[in-house]
Amino acid sequence: MPKIKAVFVCQKCGYESLKWLGKCPDCNSWNSMIEEIKTSVTKTASIGLTSEKKTHPQSILDIRSIQYERMDTGINELNRVLGGGIVKGSLTLISGDPGIGKSTLLLQAANEISNRYGKVLYISGEESEEQIKMRGERLATLSKELYVVSETNVETIKNHIENISPIFVIIDSIQTLFNPQITSAPGTVSQVKESSNEIMRIGKTKNIPFFIVAHVTKQGALAGPKVLEHMVDTVLSFEGERTQEFRILRTMKNRFGTTSEIGVFEMKEEGLVEISNPSEAFLEDIQFQKEGSVVIGIMEGTRPILVEVQALVSETKAYMPRRTAVGVDNARLNLILAVLEKKLKIPFYTSDVYVNVVGGLNVEGTFGDLGIALALISSARNNPINLEKLVIVGEIGLTGEVRPVSFSERIINEAVKMGFTNFIVPLRNKGKLNVQGINVIGVSTLKEVISKVF
Repeated sequence: MPKIKAVFVCQKCGYESLKWLGKCPDCNSWNSMIEEIKTSVTKTASIGLTSEKKTHPQSILDIRSIQYERMDTGINELNRVLGGGIVKGSLTLISGDPGIGKSTLLLQAANEISNRYGKVLYISGEESEEQIKMRGERLATLSKELYVVSETNVETIKNHIENISPIFVIIDSIQTLFNPQITSAPGTVSQVKESSNEIMRIGKTKNIPFFIVAHVTKQGALAGPKVLEHMVDTVLSFEGERTQEFRILRTMKNRFGTTSEIGVFEMKEEGLVEISNPSEAFLEDIQFQKEGSVVIGIMEGTRPILVEVQALVSETKAYMPRRTAVGVDNARLNLILAVLEKKLKIPFYTSDVYVNVVGGLNVEGTFGDLGIALALISSARNNPINLEKLVIVGEIGLTGEVRPVSFSERIINEAVKMGFTNFIVPLRNKGKLNVQGINVIGVSTLKEVISKVF
């Protein structure tokens, strides 16, 4: 007989305790210890679960390489973030805020895959079959090979997969599934771990790719145990605001590709529409002759993107001026402000500073340092930059120098296609550029930039 005992499990990190604790000693989260019934398997029973496959160490040179077989989802932006398509037998976890478009994207992908390859099973624990049918009619995703079922029992789901033999399975969501052998409620750490283990076993043994939807916490992190992210092969994050039209699909983990790619979508009445040229979507006009507004070039994975950055510097009488950044790391903004105050003697300490990236994109890395600095100076002086169709690229060092960035030539080529003719780049990047018919200004310090721009 298996032994049954009650333990308290942290719902954030999975830490177990024999007694209730107000604060988890592992992740320091408060009021996260929930009582669960844990069944321990005896040693004799666990012996039968071990694999009978004989293993032996071998040289890495003697191991035969394999080529992963991928499935085309029919959505190029989704293929991009996955590394070229869905790998057979893989587990992909997708998360995002409620209403961001996760179910919409997966239903569109399921329709495309069913039309191309065969049976697709869409398992929903949050919606009925009728609700999914209504969404399918709105999105025009009514493929004959797309099978839908509303189920939360893992054992029943396993039987459905045995009977239908689908080539692709979507589970929406992992927090609603439960294993009847576990007595805790759905969504708890024990249920999520056991359900995920069962799904992984089915996917690996039958070579079926799974897409699993996961909830997020108020802070935007994946809900449930961290082990869930370690178990799956790919973790995707759907970002954006429900009030904005653009959505960003970002790769957080990918065992079969890079983690630096993004996919850009636009939410419309007919569903998510992929944006093949994000620069054109984020820039409505290339004529920027307003104070505090500049265009910067950044790299998202292998894709160059041009975005508009706006800055507002407003004098304040408050003791502590505000520093607000949307789409830019706040620590990076404070660093740029400190360099400008030290090297150019601009008194930002008497002003509120607001920086916004138009379109809802989050700028990562140091590509936009120089552009943000010039936008701040332009707003502080109430003086627009006197160069038309200008793109700015460069990193700022703590000593006030303008440091070179990688992939500058790819960014410049993208800007030339968009109709830009003037460019401010680090001096060391200028020598590597081989583009004709444009005006490239190479700079090495912030003081040199000010003298050439204003």
